[in-house]
Amino acid sequence: MAKLKLGVIADDRPVKLMVELPASIHRDLVAYGQALARETGQGAVEPAKLIAPMLQRFMATDRAFAKLRRGSGVAGKGE
Repeated sequence: MAKLKLGVIADDRPVKLMVELPASIHRDLVAYGQALARETGQGAVEPAKLIAPMLQRFMATDRAFAKLRRGSGVAGKGE
């Protein structure tokens, strides 16, 4: 089995954000949550719980964004 990019999902205090997703992305999030549950043994992961860690991982690995953040004073983690 392939190693997923996300690990155990932390139970963190959320900030409400409304977002509409295409049905195909929702289906993919459900499938990803099921795969993650099998891989980590933590139980079913709801699609909404995946979005924040996925965005966090995406931004953390985006070199252009990191360079922009360092160079122009764009707000970073926890700011």
